[in-house]
Amino acid sequence: MSALFDVAKETILITGASQGLGRQFARVLAGHGAAVVLAARQTTKLKSLEDEIRAKGGRAAAVQMDVTDTASIAKAIDTAEAALGPLTVLINNAGIATEKLALEQAEADWDAVIGANLKGAYFTATEVARRMIARKQEGNIVNVASVLGFAVLKAVSPYAISKAGMIQATKALALELASHNIRVNALAPGYIDTEMNHEHWSTPGGERLIKRIPQRRVGAESDLDGAILLLASKASRYMTGSVVTVDGGFLLT
Repeated sequence: MSALFDVAKETILITGASQGLGRQFARVLAGHGAAVVLAARQTTKLKSLEDEIRAKGGRAAAVQMDVTDTASIAKAIDTAEAALGPLTVLINNAGIATEKLALEQAEADWDAVIGANLKGAYFTATEVARRMIARKQEGNIVNVASVLGFAVLKAVSPYAISKAGMIQATKALALELASHNIRVNALAPGYIDTEMNHEHWSTPGGERLIKRIPQRRVGAESDLDGAILLLASKASRYMTGSVVTVDGGFLLT
């Protein structure tokens, strides 16, 4: 059964790898034998993660990438493939959010969130897919969406809209790329405790939100380990256009 989830032969690009879920995905996949390309706009944290993975015997390369800039995407992938070989898996994880009510969101806020979360994921996916097709190579793309692509909360409307768009982009790309033997699926996490939001869960607002989760707890980053291994490995070989939700039951409410 362990061979089913084997990623030892995969070269995996992870965007937004400098912190949070991207960093956790990189550690888990490298720990299971994958060569991981760590991509983000700022490379300081990427370098320390690269060193950490290599110190444990893993294969890693840090590359600078701004997913809102298609030239930066192409350059980063060139660097990645020169370092570790052709990419076989892409994990589109980079994303941002602004916490403002809709009437307070400026055009710049909208452009930043949609650019990073939706435009960036779409054009990173298409750039990687073109290269896979040119090599006549099997491929796998995993988009990190969110439960807010299905449900909404106040003050994060561009984020929710971007994640809904990512879910639809996953299905559209899955349909078009299936004939090229490239799978496209999405992971939709619920509320996950990360270093960026850790203090929020002990506030009144955070405690109210936890009460809306049927499991009555916020998720840990490690709660996504199984799902990312499923989607990044051949265990999901007959899945494309699927969305895997890991949310403690949040969407049930």
